[in-house]
Amino acid sequence: MRNALRYFKPEFHSILLPEFKQELDEYGRIYMYRFMPKEEIKARSIDDYPARSRQAAGIMLMIQNNLDHAVAQHPHELITYGGNGAVFQNWAQYLLTMQYLSEMTDEQTLVMYSGHPMGLFPSHKKAPRCVVTNGMMIPNYSKPDDWEKFNALGVTQYGQMTAGSYMYIGPQGIVHGTTITVLNAFRKIGKSPLGNVFVTSGLGGMSGAQPKAGNIAGCITVCAEMNPKAVQTRHSQGWVDIVIDNTHELVERVKVAQQHKEPLSIAYLGNVVHVWESFHEAGIEIAIGSDQTSLHNPWAGGYYPVDLSFEQANKMMSEQPEEFKSQVQNSLRRHVAAVNKHTDQGTYFFDYGNAFLLESSRAGANIKGETTEFKYPSYVQDIMGPMCFDFGFGPFRWVCASNDPTDLKKTDEIATQVLEKLAANSPQEIKQQMQDNIQWIKGAQQNQLVVGSQARILYADALGRIEIAKAFSQAIAQKEIGPVILGEIIMMYQEQIHHTVKHQTFMTVLDLLQIWLYIM
Repeated sequence: MRNALRYFKPEFHSILLPEFKQELDEYGRIYMYRFMPKEEIKARSIDDYPARSRQAAGIMLMIQNNLDHAVAQHPHELITYGGNGAVFQNWAQYLLTMQYLSEMTDEQTLVMYSGHPMGLFPSHKKAPRCVVTNGMMIPNYSKPDDWEKFNALGVTQYGQMTAGSYMYIGPQGIVHGTTITVLNAFRKIGKSPLGNVFVTSGLGGMSGAQPKAGNIAGCITVCAEMNPKAVQTRHSQGWVDIVIDNTHELVERVKVAQQHKEPLSIAYLGNVVHVWESFHEAGIEIAIGSDQTSLHNPWAGGYYPVDLSFEQANKMMSEQPEEFKSQVQNSLRRHVAAVNKHTDQGTYFFDYGNAFLLESSRAGANIKGETTEFKYPSYVQDIMGPMCFDFGFGPFRWVCASNDPTDLKKTDEIATQVLEKLAANSPQEIKQQMQDNIQWIKGAQQNQLVVGSQARILYADALGRIEIAKAFSQAIAQKEIGPVILGEIIMMYQEQIHHTVKHQTFMTVLDLLQIWLYIM
């Protein structure tokens, strides 16, 4: 309570204290809902923001995009994606940060600590306008329960990669990476996506990209989701073709799609365990499989147990947390058992970075490998590492700060021209990745990927990033397009031997750096 009241003068504490206590009792967090803006929060043109610094206005635009109701997973709770990827911890922090950004100059830097604005500090024009850190924890006190406690206390938050760094561009941001992953997964097993089945789960802020990516790749995607609202959102946005809520109809529809080699995405409103089990009983061959539920957050709605309705699970989560945890672990054991039956028949299964392997092993599922820690590889280890990241390709985003769709179309054309020129002289080992990017960017307008800000993403290596940025700068100088915000995540990793298991090769993210570059 003291942490929450620090933002307010003492004379207001008696008014605010009962409200904050009620929120803490009801939600387990203090969101300060009395300060949640009544007006619509969404990305606007950079010219609409009342700021002394254009760079600060760009950050205001990106913050509002992260909290847009069409973009954010739980906007009222300031969660953008991933179940707990937060922009701020409470609405007072949002208002204070926006005020600081509106007042600051190009000779000041705003320092952010897990959503808490620490203030404006003197700097210089070439310094960052904003420095952000999230999720700072002492290693000996960094278990999930420790984090939940400190988050409830209001002293830390989990910003994911692009929520707390204000660079989320809607599910499009993961659609491209998922498309590349799915394409390369099929290449790895020597099968065409056409007529072949991809089974997974999750239709949230990140996982919601899966059916769209499957359509672009050309396969039959079955994506299970327990939350009716998430299903409705993705269906209304055109990111999934059809919704089915019973396994009998699902099996029959998939058989038809297989017969006609029809690219199709299906949202199954229900538990993914039932999908794996019913497909095995029906003899449906699954070519590739994964899972993208929020298993990094398994006890707070990141993973829903089988044989409980969405409402039953939420009630148990709140009123019987220990029983809910037991049900989740039972479900994971059953989930893995069903997956194993398919992989015994040739299915290629991979972990999608959501802690599926880790939490399944903690639950006692049959997931351990004979010569490796786990039976199944991670997508970084087996697909994206050797096929993409090893050659320096990684996420490269841009946002047209004018919020004008015409600017986005022009930047797509500029990026295509740059990539085609580079591809003509690229080494053989990266030609496939270059062509995947060219195909992606050429189809971007048709695939209607924009949700929220007028943004785009592709995977580029260092040379591609440099040349695209130079081409954008030239177009801005010639007034062909308005200002552009560039955002890139640089992931440096290495192959190493696990210290407890011989012959296990895996990728470790050594460093994650969010770089902001604002082009005038």
